Amino acid sequence: MSNSEKTRSSLPHPGQATKPRVVILTAPGQPLPYNLEEIRAIAHVTLTDADGLAEASRGAAVLFLWDFFSSALQQAWPEADALQWVHVAAAGVDAMMFEELSASQVLVTNAHGIFDQPIAEFVLASVLAHDKQLHVSKHLQQQNVWRHRELTRTSGTQALVVGTGGIGRAIARLLRNVGMQVAGVGRTARTGDPDFGTVYPSAELAEHARKADHLVLIAPLTEQTKHMVDRDVLAAMKTSAHLINVGRGALVDESALIAALREGRLAAASLDVFSEEPLAQDHPFWGMGNVHMSAHMCGDVVGWRDALARQFLENLRRWTAGEALANVVDKRRGYVSTSSA
Repeated sequence: MSNSEKTRSSLPHPGQATKPRVVILTAPGQPLPYNLEEIRAIAHVTLTDADGLAEASRGAAVLFLWDFFSSALQQAWPEADALQWVHVAAAGVDAMMFEELSASQVLVTNAHGIFDQPIAEFVLASVLAHDKQLHVSKHLQQQNVWRHRELTRTSGTQALVVGTGGIGRAIARLLRNVGMQVAGVGRTARTGDPDFGTVYPSAELAEHARKADHLVLIAPLTEQTKHMVDRDVLAAMKTSAHLINVGRGALVDESALIAALREGRLAAASLDVFSEEPLAQDHPFWGMGNVHMSAHMCGDVVGWRDALARQFLENLRRWTAGEALANVVDKRRGYVSTSSA
C-alpha cells in the first residue's frame, strides 16, 4: 500500500461534524454549477482548472469533475493524498479512469440516470429520420428537386442495442413503444429480460448483428468494448442496415466503417460520438452523404447542466450525512451496476 493509500484508509468516516473539502474541476469558460452556494453551505469548496488541480487536491476528500472529459486527475494523483470520492458529471468514466484510481479505495460515482430518456429520444429520432428518409428529403429540397419515394415502416423493424445499462434500457423501451422488435447485447446472456427480451453475449455480436435493421451502440468504453464493431461485425450486417453510435466513438473501428459505407455494404450511420473530438476538418465523414453527424450532444437537452449539479449536491448531502452514495461505479467494469444505481 502506498503512502497516499495509507492516508486515505485512515481518514475519518464521512458524516463527521467538520465540513469536507471539495474540489470542483472546471474548464476555462465553462459555466459553474448553478447551486454552487448550496454546495458551499455544506463543504469547503475550491474551484480549479486542470493546471491547478494537483495543488488544489492536497487534503481534499471529494473531487467533482464538472469538466467531465478531463483526464487531469491522473497527473494530479500523487498530490491527492486525502481523496475518498470522485464524482464525474457524465455517464461514461473512460476519459478519467486510470490504473491507480481503479486499484484504490476511492469511490467513483457518475451521472447515472440523467441522460437516459434524452438519449433514447435521440436514438428514436435517428431511426425515424433514416426510415422516413428525412435527410434525403432535405437534400432534395436544397436541390429544388421534387421526387416521390416509398418509405420504410418502422414498426416491425429490428433493433439490436449494444449496452444494457440504464440508457440502453430506456432506448429499448422507447423503440418497443413504436412497435420495433428489440434485443440487447451485454456481458451476460439471458432471456426474459423486461426491456430487451433476449440479451446476447458480446462475443456473439457479429452473429446477431446480421439480423438488425438498426444497430445501436451505447456500451461503455473499456478494453473489452474498444472497436467491438469491427470489420467482421460490419461485414455481417445487412446492406440496408443503419448504425447509430451514441456511446463512445472508439466502440467502432472508424476505418472499417468508412470502407463499409463507401462500398455500399452498410446503408447509413448516425454518429454523435467519434474517436477524436472535435472531428478533424479533413475527416472523410464530413463529405459522406450516408453519414449523419452531431457534435456529441445526444443527451444535452435544455437544463442538463442544472440536473447534473443537483445530482452532485444530493450525493454530497448523502456523503456528509454518512449515508451510502448513489450511482457508485464498478471501477473495473467502468459503469454503475444495478445494485448501486
